[in-house]
Amino acid sequence: MRQIRVRGAERRSARVRAGLATAGVLALTAPALLSGTAQADASAHTTTTEQWTTRILAPGVTVRTGVVQHPGVEHAWTVTVQAPARTRWTANDPDAPVTWAEVSTRAWADDTARKLTDAGLRPRVESVRWPDYADTPHGTMGYRVRVGRFATQAEARAAASAVTAAGFRTTPSWTGYDIQEPADQENIHVAVIDPKTFDGTVEATHDGDVAQRETTSAMARKLNSLVGVNGGFFVLSPGDGVPGTMSGIGAYEGEWESMAAGSRSALVIEDGGHRARIADLTSTLTARAGKAAYRIQGINRVPGTVRDCGRPGSTPSELPWQDVTCQLADDMVRFTDAFRADLPTGPGVQAVLDASGRVVSVGARGGRVPVGGHVLQGIGRAADWLTAHAGPSGRIKVGEVVRTTDGRRVALGPGDSVVSAAPTLVKDGRIDIDAAAEGVVDPAYTSFGYAWANVRQPRTLAGVDGRGRLILATVDGRLTNGSEGFTLYEAAAFMKSLGAVQAMNLDGGGSTAMAVGGTLVNTPSDATGERPVGDTVQVLPAAH
Repeated sequence: MRQIRVRGAERRSARVRAGLATAGVLALTAPALLSGTAQADASAHTTTTEQWTTRILAPGVTVRTGVVQHPGVEHAWTVTVQAPARTRWTANDPDAPVTWAEVSTRAWADDTARKLTDAGLRPRVESVRWPDYADTPHGTMGYRVRVGRFATQAEARAAASAVTAAGFRTTPSWTGYDIQEPADQENIHVAVIDPKTFDGTVEATHDGDVAQRETTSAMARKLNSLVGVNGGFFVLSPGDGVPGTMSGIGAYEGEWESMAAGSRSALVIEDGGHRARIADLTSTLTARAGKAAYRIQGINRVPGTVRDCGRPGSTPSELPWQDVTCQLADDMVRFTDAFRADLPTGPGVQAVLDASGRVVSVGARGGRVPVGGHVLQGIGRAADWLTAHAGPSGRIKVGEVVRTTDGRRVALGPGDSVVSAAPTLVKDGRIDIDAAAEGVVDPAYTSFGYAWANVRQPRTLAGVDGRGRLILATVDGRLTNGSEGFTLYEAAAFMKSLGAVQAMNLDGGGSTAMAVGGTLVNTPSDATGERPVGDTVQVLPAAH
């Protein structure tokens, strides 16, 4: 049986350690990136080699690029048997969970292994433990069944035919994505922005049009940014809303342009980046006509369609569920003039308002948002409310309230912006991953979010260290240039190793991108190349 080595993963004997700015904050070791049983399983592979290069782009802006390897690790392709899984959602996202799972019960694993053995195969049953999340069970999550170890994916696919013939669904798997052993290689980029010495600005941006997608590097070139990374979760498919619009809370140039999906983590960039923090945010909007009021459930999205759920009254869940599209029967949505596409059409009513809230017109849904004005669209009872209260030349005021989980109100100034995703990774200097609360895993349905959270993937991360410096990081994954990515726990451990006292997960997978000086420096995982995304975070030089 041959063992496989990832393409391009040259083994280096030299270990290069260098700190970011003043401290040795890149001291990555296997124990730092593994937890619980995974640490014990990987105890034979704790040697780490690292090679880092440094670029100082401007006073206060440093970018480090590193390759982290575990020379003693040998991974392979294998055949994983898929177990039928219960599901409570439908989704059109290519990164979304499916109705088959890698992990199931011990009874299923033992029965499957017996049947495969009877068919002349040699299966192995592997236990899978819960990662150290703050709000999920501990110990064994379930069991998976695998057959063989192969040098190439093609060999694994060929071997899978015998498993399929025995009556099972299969998928080829790379063991380097498993948490049980260290990754063979990780290709990492880290940008650190020190507001005490950097005289430029940091902003989240959608480039003035929330209904479009653009690549991170193209946006960086347009803005002449020093560093840019992709931002938050956004709509990919027309079946889930308007592509490009954000599925969580977002604000640009001091204006709220999307609403929160429940209480989820957000990067709040204040005073042009001179202050940054991470907090779980909730948002409420209310339309008022005289003494009558109606709750607005969305900004710049299709009425009735709620990507990532998390809104009161949404079904099948009022809680945030990653990559799930929920529905709202009675829904009012506000459209700002940053929504520059055609407005959604369909049943319901819309009221066009000017900048002061005066009703300009009431009628069928559609058309465009007037410059400087906004539009309210309603379906179900929300349409009835608009019909009753949006009278000619009347006024409808919209009040916005965004709060942190401790009840503090978030008020934006003109130089402030917000980008959101999930989940929180580090809080108060400790790893604290609220994976279930932020809807990226579900203890009742262990197949939900399994690959998204518990398997190594490309990741984009944001954090703030104890000196108030903003940290933006990416890790390539899915065998991109040999790099395998991070699990959520590994991402949290990595950010903590950089000195982050707060950290969160931004959008990842095929969206992960970092541009330096307008040039893409990482290798995205999509076969088509860099993915156009919703919003980005850009580090901009001072205007002189």
